[in-house]
This record gives sequence, C-alpha cells and structure tokens, in this order.
Amino acid sequence: MSISKISSVVNEINNIKTQTSSFSHTIGKVDKSKQLENKILDNLNGVANVSVSNDAKKAPSFATMLKSAIDNVNALQSETVRLRTAYEKGDPDVDIVEVMVAAQKSSVAFDATMQVRNKLVGAYQEVMRMAI
Repeated sequence: MSISKISSVVNEINNIKTQTSSFSHTIGKVDKSKQLENKILDNLNGVANVSVSNDAKKAPSFATMLKSAIDNVNALQSETVRLRTAYEKGDPDVDIVEVMVAAQKSSVAFDATMQVRNKLVGAYQEVMRMAI
C-alpha cells in the first residue's frame, strides 16, 4: 500500500471516530434528558395514582392531595432553577434543550395549578352566593 492510501484510510478512521464520539456524547445528553423527564413524570404520576378505597381512613384527604400537587410543582420549578443556574455557570453536563424542556414543564404545571386554584375560588364564591 502506498503512503497516500494509508493516509486516506487513517483520515477516514479519524472521521468515523469523531462522528461516533459526537454521536455518543449526544446520546448521553438525550439519556440525561430522558432520566429527568421520567423523574418528573414519576412525581406527577404519584399525585395522579391515588387509589380510592372503601375505607375512608386509607383515602388521602383533599388537603393532602392538594399539598402533594403543589409540592410537585415546587419541585419542578426548583429543578428548573437548578438547571438554569448550572447552564449559566457553563456546566458542560447541562444542555440548553434540557433547560428549556424543564422550564416548559414547570410552566405548564404552574399554569395547571393556577387553573385549579381559579376553579376552587369560583366554586367557593358560588357556594357563598347561595341562599340559605
């Protein structure tokens, strides 16, 4: 084999190595994003998977469920703040996509919480308007 052919093969190997390195780095970031998403979904599912039983002692109270939901929204917002801060500090493990997804999730969760609050206030006002 001539030196030019060997050089071309070495260049091809280096190109493939660079592409695979870049690809595995991207996969790592996607995996971290998936792990964060699964963690958040598990937290949200914890609120949604409240089982209703015949025994009133086992069923969580409305106040407990509401507090749990608010705590989950707070956890989402705290995670968003943590990711934003890490990204702003230049942490190489935090991707802008991960930060934006976390921000959107916390925003949607907060908006949903505000809608529930508005419905509760509306129901309370309607009850207070009822004639006795």
